[in-house]
Amino acid sequence: MITMTDTEVKQKGLYALLNALGEVDADRFITLLNREPFDYTIWQRDIFENMDVNEISSKAMALRKKSS
Repeated sequence: MITMTDTEVKQKGLYALLNALGEVDADRFITLLNREPFDYTIWQRDIFENMDVNEISSKAMALRKKSS
């Protein structure tokens, strides 16, 4: 398994945000995260609260197909 560098993770993350939200809303998303106290673990738990692994996987695969 090849591990990405921190720079690669940031680049790919920004690219994913830009593709998903566009420039304006990606910037807005980053601003919102920086503006208020933020705990990624709690945020992620809330997003996936009532989903099992198969549902999360299905949604991820559908999103990947949609962006291809």
